[in-house]
Amino acid sequence: MERFDQELQRTAFQKKAVSRLPPAAVLDFAIEFFAERGYRAARSGRPNQVFVMGRAEGILPRVTGEVFARGNVGKPGTTLVTLDAAGERLGPTMAEFYQALRARSRAAS
Repeated sequence: MERFDQELQRTAFQKKAVSRLPPAAVLDFAIEFFAERGYRAARSGRPNQVFVMGRAEGILPRVTGEVFARGNVGKPGTTLVTLDAAGERLGPTMAEFYQALRARSRAAS
């Protein structure tokens, strides 16, 4: 079990981002982005949250991540996006999503 914990810590990606996109647009973009890269992504039972699941990566038997978007944080029209993932491929893919979200948010401003 300790090996799994070490692998999760080594491959983890956790970040917060601010976006001008509405929460629904952020979540739709996340689903599209991860589905194109071979992950299963869909809205979870919790409001404003998307889960990301994938097959085995490295020693991990399954990888998971989540994208949570909270609207109107601080200034009206500002969305706080929390990103969390771990996995040999999923961690870097979540980092790519972070960069793509920032680029899309800048274009929307």
